Amino acid sequence: MLHPLFRFRYYILFGFFAIWMAFFDMNNLFYRYKIAREIDALEENIEEHKKAIAQLAQQKQYLFGNDRNLQRYAREKYLMKKDNEDVFVIVEEEKPEDKDE
Repeated sequence: MLHPLFRFRYYILFGFFAIWMAFFDMNNLFYRYKIAREIDALEENIEEHKKAIAQLAQQKQYLFGNDRNLQRYAREKYLMKKDNEDVFVIVEEEKPEDKDE
């Protein structure tokens, strides 16, 4: 007569293998879940960068497509000027907040 556990040896081995792969293996379920979340975050990051690249390409086309736009951008952003021009920079003062002390 066979031992009762010997009759279920394949089920026992499969259960041991499943538990080992799920919790103790190098690529266990928790690790795979963490990696899947990182991949999702990186894919979202890729989409954000693609949108930023498209926006910058559109801005580049706008600026370099016309000399007037390029000069306007340079004057506003970098305070550049021609030799016979004066530049006046207007800075608004910040109002101090009233503190109730």
